[in-house]
Amino acid sequence: MADAAVSKVGTAGLIVPRAGGQPTVAILLCAALAALAVAATIPNLAVQLPPALWLKALALPEIDDMRQVLVHYAFLPRLAVSLLCGAALGLAGTVLQQVLRNPLASPETVGVLAGAYLALALATLFSPALLSFGREWVALAGALVALAAVFALSWHKGLSPLSVVLGGLVVSLYAGAIGAALIVLRHEWLANLFIWGSGSLGQQDWKTTLWLLPRLSLAALAIGLMVRPLTLLGLDDEGARSLGLPLGVYRFSGLAAAVALIAFVVAAVGVVGFVGLAAAALARIGGARRLGQRLVMAPLIGAALLWAADQGVQLLAGPQGDHLPTGAITALLGAPLLLWLLPRLALGAELPAPIAERLPRASPPGPLLAAIGLSLLLLLALVLCYGPGPHGWSFVLGDQLAPLLSWRLPRVSAALAAGAMLALAGLMMKRLTGNPMASPEVLGISAGAALGMMAALFSVAGPSRPLQMMAATVGAFAALAATLALGSRAAYAPERLLLAGVALTALFDALILVLTATGDPRAMLLLNWLTGSTYGVDADSALLTAAAALCLFLVAPLFIRWLDMLPLGAAAVMALGLDVRKVRFAVLLMVAALTAASTLIVGPLTFIGLMAPHLARRLGLSRALPQAVGAVLLGALIMVAADWIGRTAILPRQIPAGLVATLISGPVLMGLLRRR
Repeated sequence: MADAAVSKVGTAGLIVPRAGGQPTVAILLCAALAALAVAATIPNLAVQLPPALWLKALALPEIDDMRQVLVHYAFLPRLAVSLLCGAALGLAGTVLQQVLRNPLASPETVGVLAGAYLALALATLFSPALLSFGREWVALAGALVALAAVFALSWHKGLSPLSVVLGGLVVSLYAGAIGAALIVLRHEWLANLFIWGSGSLGQQDWKTTLWLLPRLSLAALAIGLMVRPLTLLGLDDEGARSLGLPLGVYRFSGLAAAVALIAFVVAAVGVVGFVGLAAAALARIGGARRLGQRLVMAPLIGAALLWAADQGVQLLAGPQGDHLPTGAITALLGAPLLLWLLPRLALGAELPAPIAERLPRASPPGPLLAAIGLSLLLLLALVLCYGPGPHGWSFVLGDQLAPLLSWRLPRVSAALAAGAMLALAGLMMKRLTGNPMASPEVLGISAGAALGMMAALFSVAGPSRPLQMMAATVGAFAALAATLALGSRAAYAPERLLLAGVALTALFDALILVLTATGDPRAMLLLNWLTGSTYGVDADSALLTAAAALCLFLVAPLFIRWLDMLPLGAAAVMALGLDVRKVRFAVLLMVAALTAASTLIVGPLTFIGLMAPHLARRLGLSRALPQAVGAVLLGALIMVAADWIGRTAILPRQIPAGLVATLISGPVLMGLLRRR
């Protein structure tokens, strides 16, 4: 039986309980987080009110004593909201991971968070009157619209885990790109959304608590009534159907209940990231193997984690605590904890991988690849020779083109090389892990590079471009070394590697968010780079990027045979006489080199590495070699087009290429997802 797993010993000697026993480690972890939260809560409360008046302030505060009023109507509601939201996100993360059969599934996966944020941004800019009805209702409407879009993209596939994951990723990235573009163009109007976008738990009365309590209780009750069918959803589709389970009905019900929890939390307090993923993962690696155990432990860990993080913010920042993003602080506490536990505890049996969809194959793939390649060549000619000038848009050839090439060619070549390298890196990550959500950024390299650049900006007055690049390089390879060290004990097992990379990325992103929340203008210098920009590319850096791409592409054919075999699983690879550990390590190094070479020049381009391989597969390219060639060509084509549109669409202002790549590619992938 699936639940009758034997005891397993972690690589560092810690024992994980039997699936049928008590999740002792998870219980101890929850108790430790709660103790930490209590240790921070007591001094926070003592600063505001003498201990002798605590009970009185809780029950019947004296209106004439402002200290009691503040504790009763601000401190205590904030504590209650942190517990409710942490528990709800932990429960939602567990349900999503079970229904989607993916250990990386989280509230961010289904597009609800990005949809809520985009709705508020649009309302703030174009219809402020809507905010008079309450910010929470605008955010809730945006979340529901995003969910409807995800369901529309995956409904014809019976809400299969893979189709929901892909639909959620596309909607989330697309809504996030629109929101980021609005911030770049109208940041002075959207500055107040920053804290909300990273989670703001500040309260002025019990209204939010009373609004959340019945809604979260109903959603949690619905999940409690579906424990058995949700458990069966963890099986593969054929196994669940053989037991008489109507997959579509319970997938929809489970997703709806989980998304309701997320939407209510987002509407009430904003985007509190990482809690849903961390709580579910910590419960699982802490010994909660059965779904029923995880549905209990994950909310408790989530509540304790958010409670401890929020009280820690107030303890360290004092009156300025409301100006620090609670979601980022939660990642600062939860990510190191997850990183510490990962190499010490066994994860147990992996969740079943999503069943690959039956998609049409391009046979032979040559004509399709030739068409994509020809499109890329035509696009290159267009972007180099056609553009705005003193007399409007025109083609420029001959002697008139030469001076323009010194400006256009470096940016175009950097965009082409970066898009191609990240697309290949994304393909290799997906084939290595078998996870449709895997991308180059999962290794933490992009976030490490951003943190290194941030360190240079804050530690050196006016750092030069070479110094910034050097700092980013150090940060990128430090992140890579940490990820590889965490995965080495388990032979770079995909789930452990992905969780380590996600935790590192969350940790680095949280540090960047905290620094940005200070309002220091140096932090804002990272904005264009973080959204993928070719602004700072010159001839030397473009040549370096092109040379790195050429060298790496010459080595890439050596990996094709491995990339065909890795999706078969570790057992099949070993049966074919290959050393799984060495193969995975070599692929990871190649992914890291491709990611670092592109990220250091143009910044992180999340959409390319994540979606170019999916675009290639949806066009019918299934084998490793044609899919790799197709992904590389598509990544290059998208990035060249995005760079050209970004620097010419709204002259004299420019839009980062990474945002434009998402905006122009999102609808294409949505259309492909809708194809039967």
